[in-house]
Amino acid sequence: MDKITELKLKKYFSVTSRALEKAKKSRNKLGMKEKRDDFLDMIERYFSDAKYFYKKGDFVNAFAALNYAHGWLDAGARIGLFDVHDSKLFTVD
Repeated sequence: MDKITELKLKKYFSVTSRALEKAKKSRNKLGMKEKRDDFLDMIERYFSDAKYFYKKGDFVNAFAALNYAHGWLDAGARIGLFDVHDSKLFTVD
């Protein structure tokens, strides 16, 4: 398990994509629209970077960008910017 395979990368693209869609559709428990929008912007930028690196065949940086994107998703969920209840996609509940 010392290589980032295309199969593994596709799996994490799927997981992060599903989590992003769930976050976008969720309520904002804190009522902090600007902060929520900022988080979503950062997440989408990292997700876009991951796609760019993937298309270039740079799986290491694609995987890193996906991990940053998902880290922002988890952070937003933990502090209540995203009201999600899904312990498979987020580190909540």
